[in-house]
Amino acid sequence: MQVLMVASECAPFVKTGGLADVVGALPAALAPHGVTSQVLLPAYPGLFPLLPKGKEVAQFGDLPGGAARIVQVEAEGVPLLLLDAPQLFDRPGGPYIDENGKDWDDNHIRFAALSMAAARIAMGAIDGYQPDVLHAHDWQAALAPVYLRMAGRDTPRTVITIHNIAFQGRYGPQVLGQLHLKTDWFHPEGLEFHGDLNMLKGALMYADQITTVSPTYAREILTPEFGMGLDGVLRSRAGALSGLLNGIDTDVWNPSGDPSLAQTYDAKSLKGKAVNRAEISRQMWLDPDHPGPLFCVISRLTSQKGLDALLEAVPHLVSSGAQLAVLGTGQSELEQGFSQAASDYPGRVGAIIGYDEPLSHLLQAGSDAILIPSRFEPCGLTQLYGLRYGTLPVVARTGGLADTVIDANLAALAAKAATGFVFDDISGIGIANVIDRVIAAYSDQKQWQSMQRAAMRHPVGWDVSAKGYRDLYADLV
Repeated sequence: MQVLMVASECAPFVKTGGLADVVGALPAALAPHGVTSQVLLPAYPGLFPLLPKGKEVAQFGDLPGGAARIVQVEAEGVPLLLLDAPQLFDRPGGPYIDENGKDWDDNHIRFAALSMAAARIAMGAIDGYQPDVLHAHDWQAALAPVYLRMAGRDTPRTVITIHNIAFQGRYGPQVLGQLHLKTDWFHPEGLEFHGDLNMLKGALMYADQITTVSPTYAREILTPEFGMGLDGVLRSRAGALSGLLNGIDTDVWNPSGDPSLAQTYDAKSLKGKAVNRAEISRQMWLDPDHPGPLFCVISRLTSQKGLDALLEAVPHLVSSGAQLAVLGTGQSELEQGFSQAASDYPGRVGAIIGYDEPLSHLLQAGSDAILIPSRFEPCGLTQLYGLRYGTLPVVARTGGLADTVIDANLAALAAKAATGFVFDDISGIGIANVIDRVIAAYSDQKQWQSMQRAAMRHPVGWDVSAKGYRDLYADLV
């Protein structure tokens, strides 16, 4: 079976979050199940060195934003189709924002071009290639099923995966002409959303299947609290909606062979975690002799992630005898807040504002617990990395966090099944309370190590979900 995936990012080539990890890992995960995938991705500047190594397989003269070509190349084990449109993607900054942190004002054109290219490829624009399924990821690829339907096509079959429904691609109706969209499709049962074009809604209306990245999130987005205004649309298509839990690449995230670690280790010998904790202390200016647990945060620093509430709990965390290491970037007030906490509590709190992939691996290996107090979390990957590395996740009871972490309640502890700590109150007080639970558990090292080993046994790979996607594709075809 042939599947064309289309997305705005794909690890290891371009990444701002978990979307990239999923798109980068899925092709290899699907291959053992008889699914051959190609990933259509914009040719951002970081991918320019791949263009001369590939083969031009298609040209388009009339995409939104102008002409483009498709270059086919394989890199890092991922089969890529690169949309080479320099006028749209050859620019500094990130995939979506400029160097000043502002959204590019033509993002609607850039990602409509990506979506239209996907639809054209799905309709046979590349000689000898006809996918059975077009699988679009998030709002940046959401118009692909729409363009297919506007061309009068009901094959190949289409899937849209929602990685975070908070991001929808919403623009004024004046852009319809720029995006080559039919104005008579602009109505409440089509592309219109409170007077605007909503790109994600288009896919929710016209794709054959809708998936999201955890079973709990699939239920949550049917409610006004989590549906971000699209809950009614989703309820109308509930029969086409399912939740398939994300996995992680267990070769890349492997404490027994991770080259980013100061010392590798496995569940049989956890002593290597102490060596990695010492290296964290060195890099993040923490007291290396501190006896309490080390919590880490590896995250976008946003209120969605509950980190404003965590910031309120930092004084309690420190006074209770713990340390905190923070790695991330995001809202300026949170960046400043954690930087100030590091200044206020030298040796007890460390903060690096930015993102460093090797350091994120080291933090997973050397920390005792990872804090993820998200107000909503479609799936989450950092808790899966924590499980894999024996760094116990401390998570809010939402989305994929609730689906992947077994709380250290009395029954789970007695059954030696507990893998972390789950809580409900996302406030400074609520986080302080769960921190107290973690510190109390940490004081019993025999029990703590039992939980670490249970966490490291917990399946976090793609095997089950890859089979789920294969079955979904097969049912569609």
